[in-house]
Amino acid sequence: MIEIFIKGGPIMYPLLVCSVISLSVTIERIFFWIGVDRAQNQSLLQEVLELCQQGDWDAVRLKAAGSKNYVIRVLISGILHRDYSLSKAMESAAAEEVSRMGRFMGALDTMITIAPLLGILGTVTGIIDCFDMLGTQGIENPQVVTVGIAQALITTASGLIIAIATVVPFNYFNSRIERAARVIEKYATSFEIVYEKKVMAAGEGKGDGR
Repeated sequence: MIEIFIKGGPIMYPLLVCSVISLSVTIERIFFWIGVDRAQNQSLLQEVLELCQQGDWDAVRLKAAGSKNYVIRVLISGILHRDYSLSKAMESAAAEEVSRMGRFMGALDTMITIAPLLGILGTVTGIIDCFDMLGTQGIENPQVVTVGIAQALITTASGLIIAIATVVPFNYFNSRIERAARVIEKYATSFEIVYEKKVMAAGEGKGDGR
C-alpha cells in the first residue's frame, strides 16, 4: 500500500488529506445520527402533544425539560413564543435543527468533487512526465513510458475510490436530513392546528360569557 502511494507521486498527498477529511466527517456524522436516534422518545412526544391539546403549557415545559428530541425542541420554541408568533418561532427552531443536522455536509460534497479532479490532475502530470522521458530516451525503451503511465493512473483510481466511498454516506445523511425535516413539518403543523383550535375555542367561550 505504501509502495503504491509513493508511486502515485506528489498528488497522492492532497488525496490523502481528502480521504482523512471524508473519513473523519463520516465517522462524526454517524455518531451524531446515532445520538439523534437514541434521543427519539415517541412516548414522550405523544405525551407532549396530549398536553398541548389540553392547553397545559406549564406541564409541557416541565415534561419536555432537557429533552434532546429535535421535534420536541421545535414545539417548545413555538410554545415559548406562542403569544407573539408561534409559527415563526417554530420555523426558526426547525431551520436551526436542520442546519445542525447538515453540519459538515459541504465538506463531504467538496471531497466528492475535488478527489476525482485531483486524481485526473495527477494522471495528466504523470503522462506529461512520461512523454518527457520518451523525448529524452527515445522509443528504444518504451517499457519506461508504459510503467510511468500505469503509475500515473494510480492517482485517478485513488480519487475515484475516495469519491465513491464518500458519496454513499453523503446521500444517506442527506436522506436522513430530508426525513427529519418532513417529521418536523408534520408535528409542527399538527401543533399549530391544535393551538389555533384552542385559541378559537377560548375566544368563543369569552363571547358566550358576554
